[in-house]
Amino acid sequence: MLSFAAIALALFSRAQAHYTFPSLIVNGVTTPAWTNVRQTNNYNSQAPVLDVTSADFRCYDSATAGTASTIAVAAGSTLGIVCDQTIYHPGVINVYMAKAPTGNVSTFTGDGAVWFKVYQITAQTNGGSSITFPAQNLPSVSFTLPKSLPTGQYLVRMEALALHAAATFQGAQWYISCGQISVTGGGSGTPGPLVSIPGVYTGNEPGILLNIYYPIPATYTQPGPAVWSG
Repeated sequence: MLSFAAIALALFSRAQAHYTFPSLIVNGVTTPAWTNVRQTNNYNSQAPVLDVTSADFRCYDSATAGTASTIAVAAGSTLGIVCDQTIYHPGVINVYMAKAPTGNVSTFTGDGAVWFKVYQITAQTNGGSSITFPAQNLPSVSFTLPKSLPTGQYLVRMEALALHAAATFQGAQWYISCGQISVTGGGSGTPGPLVSIPGVYTGNEPGILLNIYYPIPATYTQPGPAVWSG
């Protein structure tokens, strides 16, 4: 029989393996947790989303009715998204954005084909000898907002896809959050291609349903549309 200490250690280790993304980095400053990011259902449990067709696949806030303050970020500047520990599992990153059509992102739900990918961190392969994940163990993810991104208010959606159990359907784990930003000094770009979330994936894509251990994938296909860089 396992001792209480062994059980506690196992539960602690399991909890440590999961994570949330509660803060942004703007002008080099990390915002307080759940201030500019909508609080997610897993803010305590840290449990992932498994169903890519679920309404929670968008911002994971059905139970919390997540609200947040909107922070100004200049087009062409660096925006960061912070993990509450580190990105523990092997996997990849996609960051999507969607512009609030009314100009008020606080009431924007992100319905319809309004999302475009602005950043990604993919896997690295070499023909089947090895596969590595540059996003693993990062404490945060930072990227440059395109200078031509139009001025306005946006949702910024972090999507960390963990692939350690992805050999079975809905085994892939998704760690998700949505921040709220107001882009200033923007340009006249046309972000795209636009996709719906949920709807962008079925869960059967080769970059989502795969065994990363054996046989080692010879290549990796990043899920989702191409990155819009302006």
